[in-house]
Amino acid sequence: MSAFSQQTTLPTRGAPNSSTDDMDEAIPDEDASEATKLFNERLSAWRHACGYLVDYISATEKMQQSQGKEYENVLKTVSHPLKEGHHFDQSLGGVAGMFDNIRSNTAGISNSHYDTAKTLKGSVLPIFERLHTELKNKAKELTKGAGKGVKTVDKSRQASQKHIELLGQHTAAYDSTGGHLKAAEDPYILQRQVYHRLSKQVLEENNTRDDVLAVQNSFAHFEAHVVQTFQNGMAQFNQVVTNQAEQTRSMYGDMIGTTQRMPVDFEWNGFVKRNSNVLIDPSAPKRAVENIAFPNQDHRSTQPLIAGSLERRGKMLKRYDTGFYVVTPAKYLHEFKTDDDFAKDPSPENSLYLPDSLIGAVDGVNFTVKGKDMSKGSIGSKLSMAHEFQFKAHTPQDAQRWHDVIASASGQTTMQMPEGSGPSSPVASRYETGAGAAGGMPAGNTMGSPTGNTMASPTGDNIASPSGYSAAERGGAGNEHGVWANEKRY
Repeated sequence: MSAFSQQTTLPTRGAPNSSTDDMDEAIPDEDASEATKLFNERLSAWRHACGYLVDYISATEKMQQSQGKEYENVLKTVSHPLKEGHHFDQSLGGVAGMFDNIRSNTAGISNSHYDTAKTLKGSVLPIFERLHTELKNKAKELTKGAGKGVKTVDKSRQASQKHIELLGQHTAAYDSTGGHLKAAEDPYILQRQVYHRLSKQVLEENNTRDDVLAVQNSFAHFEAHVVQTFQNGMAQFNQVVTNQAEQTRSMYGDMIGTTQRMPVDFEWNGFVKRNSNVLIDPSAPKRAVENIAFPNQDHRSTQPLIAGSLERRGKMLKRYDTGFYVVTPAKYLHEFKTDDDFAKDPSPENSLYLPDSLIGAVDGVNFTVKGKDMSKGSIGSKLSMAHEFQFKAHTPQDAQRWHDVIASASGQTTMQMPEGSGPSSPVASRYETGAGAAGGMPAGNTMGSPTGNTMASPTGDNIASPSGYSAAERGGAGNEHGVWANEKRY
């Protein structure tokens, strides 16, 4: 597998001049709580409608005791327009029409029976009270479920927005400072951190969308249950008042007839039609990170000069561990455990500022870079010592390519070969067979020539071969990075 194949797992991004009309915004303008608020408002409307019926039955029970005079109080309980009345269809056949019918029939009732009061209170009224409690519990479930997810989405969006703004600040600083930035402020790292937070944000958005969509799909069945409970309660109410006078029975018969003729999906269909611009479209696709665009996404400072997997020799075990390495336009060599932006926040394990580093010569698949780790910030970098990092590429060609890119950004270049001439792995042994005594390079290789010839470094300086080093150079005198022989190598 190629050293660059791991890059395919990152989100697909278009060229800098490509159209982004089809890309989603990183932070959408819509209010994630809009649908949840609408459903809370609708539950409140149903709860008030049910409350009207509870009041109506209670007042009817009292009216049975005071006959005609108390019946006027019953009419008052339904004389006001429905709260949140815009949630109900005002045409005949719906909840609003049902209450209009109740008002007209109640006004015509002038006599009732005292004996029905206990029956109304003990059997009919609890039906609507239980329904009213169900509506309250439904509202609490909505608040704790989808409502809680909305708060999580808002929090995730704020985190994404913060890092997008941070990326904008440091990409601007990159141009104004000539690319000299701290390791933690490298736009490449900030961009990967934006992707990490966007992935969490999109996950929360999609989860909340699923929650709200589930609530939306269940509302039709729940409202059917509410309407059926209305029908059942009113049917029992009708049974209680059938022993009353013929006129009273006729009035209540008309009320129950109006209620039973109301289709269970009449109000729901009207609600969906009136609020189609707010409710979630079940056929709409979910959001994906690959379709999101954000400012400075393709800024040149975020594009690596070279990236891929390398093996690095450990401190104590003398073995090589594989890692993901990147050289950025800010002239940092960053080491990561993986190139995955989504599993965890991508923070570098080590960061070498190449202008302050020294790169050795290539020996087959091996090369070294000496410098200080800058990944712990300015204070940590002052306390840390310069170390020699020994790398191993997959092929000699990969090693030379990495060496060329690093050398073009590094402060100094030396022809000194990596420590140890013997192969440490089967991969290295294939390329070191037949190496000469000077640095393990094949005979005739000008980079490791022992004749004392000089060779131009990528920075343009003539650098002496190993046999041409002075004692001061080999001992570290005048070397701003300290003594090579006394430094730890890993």
